[in-house]
Amino acid sequence: MKNVVLLGSTGSIGTSTIKVAQDLPGQIRLLGLAAGNNTELLLEQTRRHRPEAISITDPAKAKELHDALGTGTEVYCGAEGLVKLATLPEADIVLIAIVGTAGLQPALAAIRAGKDIAVASKEILVMAGEIVMREAREQGVRVLAVDSEHSAIFQCLDGKPSSSVRKLWLTASGGPFRTTPREEFPSITVERALKHPSWVMGPKITIDSSTLFNKGLEMIEARWLFDVEMQRVAVVVHPQSVVHSMVEFVDGSMLAQLSTPDMCLPIQYALTYPDRSPSDRVQTSLAKLGSLTFEEPDPERFPALSLARTAGEVGGTMPAVLNAANEIAVEAFVNRQISFTQISETVRRAMDRHTVAAHPTLEQILEADAWARREGAR
Repeated sequence: MKNVVLLGSTGSIGTSTIKVAQDLPGQIRLLGLAAGNNTELLLEQTRRHRPEAISITDPAKAKELHDALGTGTEVYCGAEGLVKLATLPEADIVLIAIVGTAGLQPALAAIRAGKDIAVASKEILVMAGEIVMREAREQGVRVLAVDSEHSAIFQCLDGKPSSSVRKLWLTASGGPFRTTPREEFPSITVERALKHPSWVMGPKITIDSSTLFNKGLEMIEARWLFDVEMQRVAVVVHPQSVVHSMVEFVDGSMLAQLSTPDMCLPIQYALTYPDRSPSDRVQTSLAKLGSLTFEEPDPERFPALSLARTAGEVGGTMPAVLNAANEIAVEAFVNRQISFTQISETVRRAMDRHTVAAHPTLEQILEADAWARREGAR
């Protein structure tokens, strides 16, 4: 039995994790649950799974939950609540599925408390990959991938050293605008950008998938997770989203992990690792799929990839600036304050104006994040 703390229990990754826990009641116990503001769903999850503790962002909503649940469950709130859950003494692994930068502090707290972490929040390794991976090595804990792409690479590597890798290939669906003429990009609406062809996700991640910023962030994340330079991380467009990613080894061999798209699979693998538990949830018929296709991403249509590669190669505080400026730009686009093409322009402007701190402290990373948010909002 693994005691799991789930930060972000009411989002798309969180609800998929709940399904996995329900599939494996004898193997996974939900010890702690944290949500943003969805009180109703968190209350339902708590009553069904009876965690030891829960947390929600708003103190007023925390009081509502406490009144509804009585004294059987500890109720925390805010950033402090996330850290409380991440360091619960009985926890074996902390799955972090919080969108944005709020997952960074609890991730580090969990590592320092000797807990394995499963990372679904790209921002943790994009912003502070050097610090997170160093501290994980020092504490002897594992950082496990939940993104389908990084889970695929992890499974293909199967313990092989980074020196055996020629290239890591992250697959991208290409999003809803893979074949859209470039001249139409300035007129792309929020509604169109929120229609992803393969996955059902939250609005921030869905917009990032339409710009391919999600893939750019994943490139930086892979660089840290698998201890390779940015030059050895590449992206190929694969519209069917069946090959989740590939590893090309130094001898020219390539290994890929395939399945029909379902986030429950990588979540289950992270939570049950190093074991594989039976599940009927994911069924893949290659005959029905018929064919799988691949193509080069268009750098003119999707400048996010080159911006992310630059940020990853420069390193230091630059990836934090890329991430924060993109968050601000996506929010502005969703609020109809800027156009679709201005998302990447906003990020490029912030990166051009940033003075990089190499090998930054956590404080410097957070300062760069705050600076980029101010810069991106100008």
